[in-house]
Formats: sequence, C-alpha cells, structure tokens
Amino acid sequence: MNMAMVRRIAFTGCMMLFLTGCRGLLPSAKVTTESPWKTFTEAKTAFEKIEPGRTTSEELKTLGFDINTSPNLKILNYLDIAATVQSFRIEDLDAGLQQCIRARNDCHAYMFEPKMTRSRRIGNFWLDLLNFQRKSHETGWQFKALLVLVNDHVSYKLWSGSPQLDEYRDQRNPLGPLQDAGGLLLNIR
Repeated sequence: MNMAMVRRIAFTGCMMLFLTGCRGLLPSAKVTTESPWKTFTEAKTAFEKIEPGRTTSEELKTLGFDINTSPNLKILNYLDIAATVQSFRIEDLDAGLQQCIRARNDCHAYMFEPKMTRSRRIGNFWLDLLNFQRKSHETGWQFKALLVLVNDHVSYKLWSGSPQLDEYRDQRNPLGPLQDAGGLLLNIR
C-alpha cells in the first residue's frame, strides 16, 4: 500500500469517528416543575388520599399540596370557578362546587401542575446544526390537580394528566439556515 492510500483510509476513518460522535453534541433539555413527587403515580397516590369534606389545608401540606408555598400554583376565587361552570345549572354541579359558589369569598381553588419532561435532539448532527432537519424526542409526565377549599376544608377535587409522555417531533426546513432569514431581514431597518 502506498502512503496516499494509507492517508485516505486514515482520513476516512477519522471522519467516520467524528461524524458518528457528533450525535452527542446535539442539545438536550430537562424541564421540572418543583414538586414533592418524582413520578405521576406518586402525585396521583397523594391526590387520592384527599377526602372532600374532611381534608384541611394543613393536611394538604403533608400530602405535598401546600397552598402557601408550592411553586407554579394557580389560585382561583369563586368567580373563576363560577365562570368555568357557567354553562351548567347550579343544581347540576357537584355539591362541593355548589358550596364554593355559595360561600363566595370563603372559597378558593388551587391548581397544582407538577411535571417532569426531558427533551433531547436526535438525528443527524449536521442537518440539525444547519437547520435543515431537527428531530427531537420528549418523554416524561405531567399531573394537574384542582382543589376547591371552603373555609379551609377541601370541598371538591379533580385531577387530569399524562402518566407517560412520549412525543417525537420532526421539523424540516428545505432552505436550511436561510429558512428564518426572512424574519431577520424584516427586523433590519
């Protein structure tokens, strides 16, 4: 074998190593809303221990639903609840919601939304870098709990969520790095 052939093989080998190792250079992200639960199941199990008519705000705190210090907590008043259920006759509502609307200022609702998601880019490093094609994979979970309290006692509870998020995204830009250049040109004055 001559020296030129050895160089070509070495160069090809180095390029293959470089290109296959580039996948690790793709960005990834982790989004966590602070909560005492590490999984969807833990959040749902804590929620199921809440008993309308019996559980107090102090007991909610021990279950992880702290209405005073939980991050990303949305606080609603009785008017927010009334607006949400306005298409129903009051007689058709759950007794706990009826109690809230009648209690007026003694009623508050709390929306807890803990979640944990991980997103990582997958696919070809160069197509991603040059903005021709960006693929990502998102996994995780999210839980939503609505707790309605009247005079410091839970009167109504409702939950929803996604126990297992598993989403793939594939964004294609035929113009690659020029795809967003139109927006840049419009901003130049």
